[in-house]
Amino acid sequence: MKKLVAAALTGAFVLSSLSSVSVFAEDDKTITVAASATPHAEILEKAADVLAEQGYTLEVTVFDDYVQPNEVVESGDFDANYFQHIPYLDSFNAEKGTHLVNAGGIHYEPFGIYPGTKSTLDELADGDAVAVPNDTTNEARALLLLQDNGLITLAEGAGLEATVNDIVENPLNLEIVELEAAQVARVAPEVAFVVLNGNYALEAGFSVAKDAVAYEKSDSEAAKTYVNVIAVYEGNENSEKIQALVAALTSDELTQYINDTYDGAVIPFTAETAADSAAEAVSEESAAEEVAA
Repeated sequence: MKKLVAAALTGAFVLSSLSSVSVFAEDDKTITVAASATPHAEILEKAADVLAEQGYTLEVTVFDDYVQPNEVVESGDFDANYFQHIPYLDSFNAEKGTHLVNAGGIHYEPFGIYPGTKSTLDELADGDAVAVPNDTTNEARALLLLQDNGLITLAEGAGLEATVNDIVENPLNLEIVELEAAQVARVAPEVAFVVLNGNYALEAGFSVAKDAVAYEKSDSEAAKTYVNVIAVYEGNENSEKIQALVAALTSDELTQYINDTYDGAVIPFTAETAADSAAEAVSEESAAEEVAA
């Protein structure tokens, strides 16, 4: 059995006490999840069928903001949420003093380079314009994608905080046009290429699989960093029902559903990618310990 409802977001949202949340009882077979509508709630609705076979009832409530889904998990009103990537989760915890943790990576929404007045990267000429989002997170991802395709070189260490000021090599003297993320697709007729994330590409009628001339791969730094996760209150990540939820969302059936439904705009975060990401984290931690020693 599955239940998908929309949250009323006008007026006050009643929260229970923000005191500590206990670990779930082993016989608790109802899983409540706060989620964004697309693609998160859609994916959860499909996962409900898998969970039902294991005796679980999945109840999904759709929110249209990025604050309440974390607040209702912190309070214990919901078991988990599914809408955010790890950098946002970490930032929210730091700012709000919450105690939310990643219970498992599910998918990422790749940035892609889409045609404007040019249809292939080989057609780029000196001085051509490329439009990118201007907010910190998205601009860095866009610039990294341009770098991955040999169009620019960023300063060493710029990484996921890169801005146009970090461009140290620009062989074609490309003009990087910085715009609010929702506006980038609209200037496609005026620039050589636009760089978009998955949801804005979908809204603009682009298909990642069919239209993108390049996009973030599953082993890219951005894909591993911006994987969308199931978030829970600290201590609940290893509970039986949360493990069942994550297993359902990463099952072969859901992987196939995501691939068939979203045409490359949503890509499953595979076990192999997760393992590589974990190995890199361990390696970085070991290197840091050696330096500190």
